[in-house]
Amino acid sequence: MANPGHNLPFETLDYMKKTIAIDMDGVIADIEAQVLAWYERDYGIKYTRDYLAGRPSDDLFPEKGLVGNYVRTAGFFRTLPVMEGAVEAVKTLMEDFEVYIVSAAMEFPLSLNEKLEWLGEHFPFITWHNIIFCGDKSIINTDYMIDDHIKNLDHFKGKTYMFHAYHNTLVTHHTRINNWPQVVELLKAEL
Repeated sequence: MANPGHNLPFETLDYMKKTIAIDMDGVIADIEAQVLAWYERDYGIKYTRDYLAGRPSDDLFPEKGLVGNYVRTAGFFRTLPVMEGAVEAVKTLMEDFEVYIVSAAMEFPLSLNEKLEWLGEHFPFITWHNIIFCGDKSIINTDYMIDDHIKNLDHFKGKTYMFHAYHNTLVTHHTRINNWPQVVELLKAEL
């Protein structure tokens, strides 16, 4: 049955939704909380998110390269906490948008299976059709991208939203979003 005013069947109209690429680490998965928790577990010292602000990953802690060691450790990505409000927000966005989870996972080969399992546990409503693991996100061609890394946003051709993270606190050339309710509000306003 055709939709009046369109030459496409109703089933095809779902494919006409605007598309969103959502990053995993630092956006729906709380990598900052994990790093802080693992550091406290290993060294007995508790740092805050404010302490991390503006620091490069290699200089977060007195032990140089520690974050790199953590992200290369089996279990790191599988046990990341979910970013507050992310599950509900992604479900809400899926009502009006085609949502893709996009992660540059190739740099950390151990992360591939862990990330897939993590998504299956926390975001089971995202099908494998909408999960993209890649090396370079410049190939992504959605209408919107939500990411915390400037290297991914700077080369994106659609509209960018920069999710707040310790490493991007000084960046001002992308629309900053601080939490998931703000994401929903901004993207719903785009409709």
